[in-house]
Amino acid sequence: MSIIKDGDTVKVHYTGTLESGEVFDSSEGRDPLQFTMGSGQLIPGFEKAVMGLKVGDSTETNIPSAEAYGEHNPQMEVKVEKSQLPPDMEPEIGMQLQLNQESGQPVPCQITNIKGEEITIDANHPLAGKDLTFNIEIVEIG
Repeated sequence: MSIIKDGDTVKVHYTGTLESGEVFDSSEGRDPLQFTMGSGQLIPGFEKAVMGLKVGDSTETNIPSAEAYGEHNPQMEVKVEKSQLPPDMEPEIGMQLQLNQESGQPVPCQITNIKGEEITIDANHPLAGKDLTFNIEIVEIG
């Protein structure tokens, strides 16, 4: 029976939880997640956790933030005046926005604070700075 190695197409079922036990993502009730090992499609800690496993194997792995979505970077937070938003937008904490870099590349972000006319927009990944736990089941190796 083959084991997972770089270049393999792999299908897994997974559930990801935070340290609090809160589920932040799961393939439950959906098709398995498919990815190619070593292609950078997934966070490094996830690939490391499945390397060498075979179909039918299950694992639980704890992934530190450095091997997940990185540490929270305060430089990726910016304060803007409410007047800089579209006039018909009513900002709310947690609202998802998209900013464009000078190159035109979109950057997803969210509103994390509203204080008077000042709004804090955070372009960090929502899971940045968080340690993650994944329960993973190997479904298929191609």
